[in-house]
Amino acid sequence: MGLLQRSDFPSTRREWVADFVAGLTVSIVALPLAIGFGITSGMSAASGIATAIIAGFIAALFGGSRFQVSGPTGAMTVVLLPVIAKFGVSAIPLLGAMAAIILFVMAALRIGAMIKRVPEPVVEGFTVGIAVVIALQQLPSALGVAKGAGERTIPVAFHTMQNALSLGLHWWTLAVVALTLLIKFNLVKLLERFNIKPYVPASFAALIIATVIVKVFNIRTDQIGSLPRNVAEWTPLHLAGSHFTSLLYPALSIALLAAIEALLAARVADELMNIPKEQEFRPNQELMGQGLATLFATLAGGMPSTGAIARTNVNVRSHANSRVAAMLHALFLLLITIFLAPLFSQIPRAAIAGVLIGTSFRIFNKATMLKIFRGSPVHAAIFILTAIVVISVDLIWGIGVGVIAYWISRVHVRIKTR
Repeated sequence: MGLLQRSDFPSTRREWVADFVAGLTVSIVALPLAIGFGITSGMSAASGIATAIIAGFIAALFGGSRFQVSGPTGAMTVVLLPVIAKFGVSAIPLLGAMAAIILFVMAALRIGAMIKRVPEPVVEGFTVGIAVVIALQQLPSALGVAKGAGERTIPVAFHTMQNALSLGLHWWTLAVVALTLLIKFNLVKLLERFNIKPYVPASFAALIIATVIVKVFNIRTDQIGSLPRNVAEWTPLHLAGSHFTSLLYPALSIALLAAIEALLAARVADELMNIPKEQEFRPNQELMGQGLATLFATLAGGMPSTGAIARTNVNVRSHANSRVAAMLHALFLLLITIFLAPLFSQIPRAAIAGVLIGTSFRIFNKATMLKIFRGSPVHAAIFILTAIVVISVDLIWGIGVGVIAYWISRVHVRIKTR
């Protein structure tokens, strides 16, 4: 069986139209997230957009899911931030190539099916930990100060708060963050109250409205800066030996993160679409697609990517029929960048921070969390342990500790029942 099948593409005009509308909708949702994650990673808004376009198209075309949307994610910024702080942006192409090779090896060894079996308490604890980390990463932009010293999330957040308190709070910057959150969480409810039916992406609308208000009232706050119209910029590999060995662990972290997040997002998409078991996404092909996406994105000035659960969810709920919807989302982002880059350069950094803080709250799956806490106390403990390790150490350690704790609990139960 080949990589692509006839069912991967629309077969009727109605399906083509549905994919067109879904792709356009997802592109509007993806734009502020791409900008935000590009900035948060330590690279740039342009790098985030380049990743969404290049990786989004390649992963959609060659991956194993018909509905998944890939691009820069908050989880990936957690790994990239300390790497860029230590080695600089010039290390990203080599890091991306190393991570891609690891993903190719994982696909060849057919490890995709194994990653799908990560226990639910670990997955949910991992997700909650990521949400907290994403929110804490926004403190410099939200407070209008430089990022605090350190590499780990909690010390950096603590030192950032210290900087803000010692220099004095930027109340207008905080007001922009609050305004963005207010719009993001209440716009849809307001439209529904007035019986306005068209779907308006809350994040995109919050950015536009906040930017207009900042301009009209001449509020002094930092902007994201110029966005170049040339999306791709070839970046050569630097094969310095010291960097190669030092980047092995971050590359492994990125590969594992890309695999877990992509397979999780693909699984969620199939569940939302009620896909029959024989037509479910192909996990090892998805690993191959994510490897190709990361390789080409990082060589073109972007960052490592993976499947994005929130954007995949929007794609499914926008009635996507095939992988063409995700491919079109990338093409729409390209057109927006070419023709509207000067407008988006005016967006306040505080508004981006507000959108990402709001996104971090949206990541929490309340129903699953309640199910875990109302069920086994051991599962609840594993959930909390995983989240704490993710926040305080890093993502891979969080998953590793969570999985080990889960299997220890299983062994303990088996011993007790003998």
